[in-house]
Amino acid sequence: MSQLHRFIFDGLPVRGMVVRLTDAWQEILRRRSGPTGAGAHPQAVRELLGEMAAAGVLMQGNIKFNGALVLQIFGDGPVKVAVAEVQSDLRLRATATVVGEVLAGASLSQLVNLGNQGRCAITLDPKDRLPGQQTYQGVVPLFGDRREPLERLSEVLEHYMLQSEQLDTTLVLAADDRVAAGLLIQRLPVQGQNSLAGTGAQGQGAPAGDTGGAGSHEDGIGLDEHYNRISVLARSLQRDELLTLDVDTILRRLFWEEPVLRFEPQVGDHGPRFACSCSRERVARMIHGLGQAEAEGILAERGHIEVGCDFCGQQYRFDPVDAAQIFTAPVGQPPVNPQVH
Repeated sequence: MSQLHRFIFDGLPVRGMVVRLTDAWQEILRRRSGPTGAGAHPQAVRELLGEMAAAGVLMQGNIKFNGALVLQIFGDGPVKVAVAEVQSDLRLRATATVVGEVLAGASLSQLVNLGNQGRCAITLDPKDRLPGQQTYQGVVPLFGDRREPLERLSEVLEHYMLQSEQLDTTLVLAADDRVAAGLLIQRLPVQGQNSLAGTGAQGQGAPAGDTGGAGSHEDGIGLDEHYNRISVLARSLQRDELLTLDVDTILRRLFWEEPVLRFEPQVGDHGPRFACSCSRERVARMIHGLGQAEAEGILAERGHIEVGCDFCGQQYRFDPVDAAQIFTAPVGQPPVNPQVH
């Protein structure tokens, strides 16, 4: 069963989390490869998507944002976009759009960053949006300070967290066809420091690092000896260990000399689990947003409108009568990001 474990180091300014996605991750893969799906992704894409799902749960669990956290990787490689979405109650879904050949064992740059134009975006979409409130989105490139391509998703997200929150963060991620897992270690913010979900968010398009005066906290980056020691231990965790060992064993092997205090793990209905928010109503609103002329053009060509959800594989079919009702009955505005294609 998928689970999220939180812990802190007693008396030290360091916190951590471990996530193991088992049934939730396998359900995502099953729906993609099932009869209503578009077919299984290549192995390298599945591993990237699994790491994104694990990272999304860690980040959502870290900030406890009341809404959806959407992690996106996009660029100029065969993977045009990969998306992992995690709700505040840890419901998650993930998908990727692949165009072209994916080489066996392809690295991150070979998947999505051939011309060093790839980007990573994290969007926070509030569940109960206030009037005038915008989504927050931070974007960083898939290269480092010297424009060198970053070959691991963990490096990209560590860079993002440093830029957006001015906080030292260590991430270890891994995925195969059975498990998607991750370990996060982070230096605790000082009192009043902004975070992704805090008041420092500048709204959609705000540059990563623009957190409203957080520059005063940059002096502590990389200087905390406790965090640095624990980070070295965390980075010693090997991929096979993260994928095969249980959480108790991982924490005991890594931090057996450290004062680890653990919280009740989140599992089952309170833990990470697959769920898709698509619905016939949302698809109808999307069709309404296309306009009646375009919808009638599709009907004239095909006799029906059929829309499939990239996340769960659910198919929605609208005949001419169904389509006519969309444009005669009151329909709300289409969602900002329906995630249905």
